[in-house]
Amino acid sequence: MTPTLVPHHPARDWAEIQERMLVPLYEAVYDRLGVGAGSRVLGLGCGSGLALLMAAGRGARVAGADRDHARVALARERLPEAPLGTAEAPDAGPYDVITAFHGTAGIPGGLTAVTRTAEPGAAFVLAGWGPAERCATATVLRVAARLTGWAGTERGGLEETVTAAGLRPAASGRVACPFGYADRDSAVRGLLSTGEFDAAVRATDPDQVEKELQEALEPHVRPDGTVWMPNVFRYVIARAA
Repeated sequence: MTPTLVPHHPARDWAEIQERMLVPLYEAVYDRLGVGAGSRVLGLGCGSGLALLMAAGRGARVAGADRDHARVALARERLPEAPLGTAEAPDAGPYDVITAFHGTAGIPGGLTAVTRTAEPGAAFVLAGWGPAERCATATVLRVAARLTGWAGTERGGLEETVTAAGLRPAASGRVACPFGYADRDSAVRGLLSTGEFDAAVRATDPDQVEKELQEALEPHVRPDGTVWMPNVFRYVIARAA
């Protein structure tokens, strides 16, 4: 079968296809921390704002920051009154919950720089991929590893990252976040929007990356043409040391 290469727009594909895959993670963290009316939530690497929208739906006051200007523009459409930044985190604190659900890559200024915006005892949440053996998507991420020499999932420990930022790990958890797509093309567009394949796209022919992704997805295609990949994500909750 010859893969059909389709145009994709990363920020829009993230908002329309991929971001919803992490809703179970957002809900689990908000439930554990009791996010609701009176909470003040700062989303670092907030993307197109779905996690913030969910917190706002619980009654929280929210703000966010992300280096990706296109994603922040989409977040502003969803949350027109929320402080949202690209160069640095909005100075609208103090915050009692600070999240980095998508790792630290999209955080302007880094995790350490935002500790000043937290109130005493604030919860910092960092999340990322779980163990590779619990993530079906790990086999697909090996496309990036093969093309760039990068190791794929579990790039450094969450606890080590928060400790390096001067925070004290206090709790952790795992959440099932299956990736489900209507078809192969949607799966390719969604996965390319995550940023996991950006280095591979820069290092080689983008069409080749897409072709190899299509091939790597084949074992996860169900008889009806949908794509299904069970995954587990980890999160760590830390407090100011």
